[in-house]
Amino acid sequence: MCGIAGIINKKNKDDDLLNVLKNMSKIISHRGPDQVGFLQYNNFFLSHLRLAVMDPRNLGRQPMSNDGNIFIVFNGEIYNYIELKEEFIGLGYTFNTNTDTEVILIGYAHYGKDIFSKLNGMWSIIIYDQTSKQLIASRDRFGEKPLYYLTLNNKLLISSEIKQLTPFLDRVE
Repeated sequence: MCGIAGIINKKNKDDDLLNVLKNMSKIISHRGPDQVGFLQYNNFFLSHLRLAVMDPRNLGRQPMSNDGNIFIVFNGEIYNYIELKEEFIGLGYTFNTNTDTEVILIGYAHYGKDIFSKLNGMWSIIIYDQTSKQLIASRDRFGEKPLYYLTLNNKLLISSEIKQLTPFLDRVE
């Protein structure tokens, strides 16, 4: 069980949001004892707490990017990732890890948002596509891996657990 969080500041860059994200991650530190990763990219922030099940090497660390333009944090398990990986290898893609996260990342680069209809499993995912300036948040069809969000003062906060957002509820207008 991993934990993810994300913040996007719609107005401008705010360096303090990295500390906000770190505090959101501390609340769920039990979810990812193996690795913790943070990303700040302009006004966009991601965090991932990793329980290393697949490919425990540092190459599987998140947030993950394949080209510096698409970033992903992922919690869950994709049951058909081996079949998808074989499909992408047949299309000429190469992989650096044995993780389902990298398969989703390459799948998004190839199919865009249509990749989600090809996934079989349970997931919560946040993708930031720098090229299109889009934030994509997705969870599995049955909500096995929940994903919560809150809009607050021109910011969007996304989390794995509702308790990551409760400190902000008294600030909602």
